[in-house]
Amino acid sequence: MSDLDLFRMRMRELGVDVSRETSGQLEVLVGTLVRWQKAINLVGRTTIEDVWTRHVLDSAQLAPLVPRDAKTLADLGSGGGFPGLVLASLRPDLDMTLIEVDARKAAFLGEAARRMGLKKPPRVVIGRIEEAPADNADVVTARALAPLGQLLRWADRHRTDTAICLFHKGKGWQAELTEAMKDWDIPCQPLSSITDRDAVILRIGSYTATAGVRDRQPKGRRRQDHDSD
Repeated sequence: MSDLDLFRMRMRELGVDVSRETSGQLEVLVGTLVRWQKAINLVGRTTIEDVWTRHVLDSAQLAPLVPRDAKTLADLGSGGGFPGLVLASLRPDLDMTLIEVDARKAAFLGEAARRMGLKKPPRVVIGRIEEAPADNADVVTARALAPLGQLLRWADRHRTDTAICLFHKGKGWQAELTEAMKDWDIPCQPLSSITDRDAVILRIGSYTATAGVRDRQPKGRRRQDHDSD
């Protein structure tokens, strides 16, 4: 069984039927990644041989977690296109923004999206997450990027009030959640990852800063003020 066939089988187990068109797009993504990886470290060098499981399937498992009525998605620190470009292929209905500070990785994202022939190419924003234009997204994603508390601060300016966040987290996720809860009231559902028994996907609802954090925020930086910018 090929890597692609195994990927499609695992996705069917999640209730997602991957079409031939989507399969072809993901094959193009992997091929482009392998070529660019020789010059740019887009993913861990030891994971490139197992790219379909370690990166494509790991990203694609988010697809059934994205609400069907979601319209927009912001992927923070998109890097090699995981999960952003994978979700752009699986959910072509979404208006997607990929935020990446590294100009070379951003160039890869644009080239890979073009080669994939996506029905709705994502918007690639080059810059720091905390400085990029606020995205007002229904869904915010991030993978292998930063501790949870930092992710929540970054995501805060890029989400709607009713948005959900889907964050990949490794075996230290419980400690990260405990630490983040000092600053945030977090409605959180940890979901087991299908690619790593020690990892989870944190599905986070409409979170808010704790009272102490709100009191320390300068005027004009609070959540209600963000929405009027």
